[in-house]
Amino acid sequence: MDIKAKIIDSVGLDRTITRLAHEIIEHNKGSENIVLLGMRTRGEYLAKRIQAKILFIEGVSPNLGILDTTLYRDDFRIRLKQPEVSVTDISFDLSEKDVILVDDVLFTGRTVRAALDAIMDMGRPNTIQFCVLVDRGHREMPITADYIGKNIPTSINEEVKVKMTEIDDEDSVYLVEIKNS
Repeated sequence: MDIKAKIIDSVGLDRTITRLAHEIIEHNKGSENIVLLGMRTRGEYLAKRIQAKILFIEGVSPNLGILDTTLYRDDFRIRLKQPEVSVTDISFDLSEKDVILVDDVLFTGRTVRAALDAIMDMGRPNTIQFCVLVDRGHREMPITADYIGKNIPTSINEEVKVKMTEIDDEDSVYLVEIKNS
């Protein structure tokens, strides 16, 4: 794996998260009815940061839950490696809420489709909106994000790597080339 470019640095990441928080508040006419669901793993940390920005801007901290979609994936049984199942942690009712689903990278759309199935098993929200840090294209499902931090067109042999200090000791987004072995 070779780094082709550093797309976003720590300052840019903070600015992007601030903008996403403002867009979410503006679109929902405030933050009173929204809940945030961060998708494991980096979506969880993005959602926590968005929650902190909304608290700073609005003085209200929306509920935050963590969603693992592993068992809802349509390719769960056909993957070659053993999937790692994490815990979903949502301790509040989603019914009649405006759910903001948060993830780091939107690629094929399969993870988001799985998340929609999982959410609908937990209640009936007013809306489900999708917030993503990076949209890299190459959709296999008719999925689009409501809030996009940055569009980064990629080729199929490239990946977008999001790094966050909570797990990677740095805040950045890289475009990397995947070497075929």
